[in-house]
Amino acid sequence: MASKALIPFLVGMMLLTGVCNTLLSKYQDNQCVRDCDDPDPKNRKTFEQPVLQTAQMFVGEVGCWLIVGLMTAYQRFTNRKTSGYQAVSNDDADANDHAASVHSEQALLRPSASAKRTGGPDGLLKGFGILLLALPAICDILGTTLVNAGLFMVAASIYQMTRGALVLFVGLFSVIFLRRHLHLFQWISLVGVVAGVALVGLAGVISPDAKAEATDTSSQAAEDAATAEALRAALGVVLIAGAQIFTATQFVLEEFLLERSSIEPIEVVGWEGLFGLAVTLIGMLVLHLAVGRTDAGRYGMFDMVEGFRQMTENKVVGITSFLIMISIGGFNFFGLSVTRSVSSTARSTIDSCRTLFIWMVSLGLGWETFKWLQVVGFALLVYFTFVFNGIVQPPFKFLQPREEVEELLPEEPIEHS
Repeated sequence: MASKALIPFLVGMMLLTGVCNTLLSKYQDNQCVRDCDDPDPKNRKTFEQPVLQTAQMFVGEVGCWLIVGLMTAYQRFTNRKTSGYQAVSNDDADANDHAASVHSEQALLRPSASAKRTGGPDGLLKGFGILLLALPAICDILGTTLVNAGLFMVAASIYQMTRGALVLFVGLFSVIFLRRHLHLFQWISLVGVVAGVALVGLAGVISPDAKAEATDTSSQAAEDAATAEALRAALGVVLIAGAQIFTATQFVLEEFLLERSSIEPIEVVGWEGLFGLAVTLIGMLVLHLAVGRTDAGRYGMFDMVEGFRQMTENKVVGITSFLIMISIGGFNFFGLSVTRSVSSTARSTIDSCRTLFIWMVSLGLGWETFKWLQVVGFALLVYFTFVFNGIVQPPFKFLQPREEVEELLPEEPIEHS
């Protein structure tokens, strides 16, 4: 556990890397990669490669092994320094006679908590059982690819707020598969979360921020363009909300495996990164051969060659890819450090602040416009999420639980982007 002096720094870095991850992804999506000199803006093609963006996320997660290696090297270094001879103070000699006796059954040097587990994970994840982590990794692939596709179509803040639907599916799946119990106020909170996400999505559909420029100045053409953008925003919201089903499945699978084995959460991120990257690369190759190289699929999101060309030839896309990998690795590290130092309820507050910062920066950069309906939806989303997690008490006496509320997620859940 980190010292109290470090907690503000860890929280700040978690917020910074989390905000940067979403904003960098949206900035990357806005980059023109083909036909950029065409006088008609409708013919200009932006970077739309959700599968490739999923792969770069897993590269960032694989980078967690570097942190694991540094932590292991530091632990060995400190163990060497403390394993040498240390003189015993005369004042404590009598009190420690029994402990120092050759007939004593007590260990002179108690192993630290971090040194208790050696030789890798045990339980379900022992040996080839580690391959079970490929299951949540596959859920991560599906969920991340869908949210990346949805981010093309909506503003960054609506994307982040719509991901708040995760608490709904985590709650439902925890009851169905993990046999957890929900109180009445938590069921009501889930309904409130759904209402908040619906209002946020409605705000994006009614007032989409994408600026479609039609060459025809007729009112009919303008109406058609507005309708197309509204449908595009609605599809984006559906994709992002639907992706939370896979993310919730991932969380439930991770909790099931972590409860039955002993492994550091950051190692879980590293293993999922390896499995996820391998499956994503294989999937990219299959989709490229089946769809990407056909006439209909050429230059599309499944054209792997075109995607790598866009990433390598466009400097902005390449640099943002590198920065996204770093931000994802940093978010995982700082997020896991924070979860060990603060309560589970504090994590909800931190994530809400992350959404708020993304919204403020997007407004400041002119990527989106202010919408009162979005404010109402966000307020409902935050309030009912706080009620669900026990940060805010239910408004009515009969809704307040008489017994301790059981956490749906583990005390040290795996952090994801």
